[in-house]
Amino acid sequence: MKKFVFVMNALELMSKLYVGKRVAGVLFVDENTGRLTFKAYNRQPRVRAKDLMVKKLPWGWVKESMERIKVFGSFPKEVGTARVMGLMDDNHRDAKNAMIERELDIIEFC
Repeated sequence: MKKFVFVMNALELMSKLYVGKRVAGVLFVDENTGRLTFKAYNRQPRVRAKDLMVKKLPWGWVKESMERIKVFGSFPKEVGTARVMGLMDDNHRDAKNAMIERELDIIEFC
């Protein structure tokens, strides 16, 4: 049994197919014409702003995104638990100081 499929935006669809891409969409029977119709999805890439580096720390970094302040720390195990705990405190203190410096720079800039 042969079926004819009406394709919406056929030129765009064929250009994607010739390049070798797959096209996702929906196949349905049009209510007005009663024809079998394929409509490709208009998928847009998600564009997200990169995080801004506030300060690079000896054991990590402090970054600022649109909604959050991010602090990362990674410490070597071979220095021992007590030393790692001290390094964590130092890293956190440095991160807080970086935030204070950032605020002072913003105030000074205005």
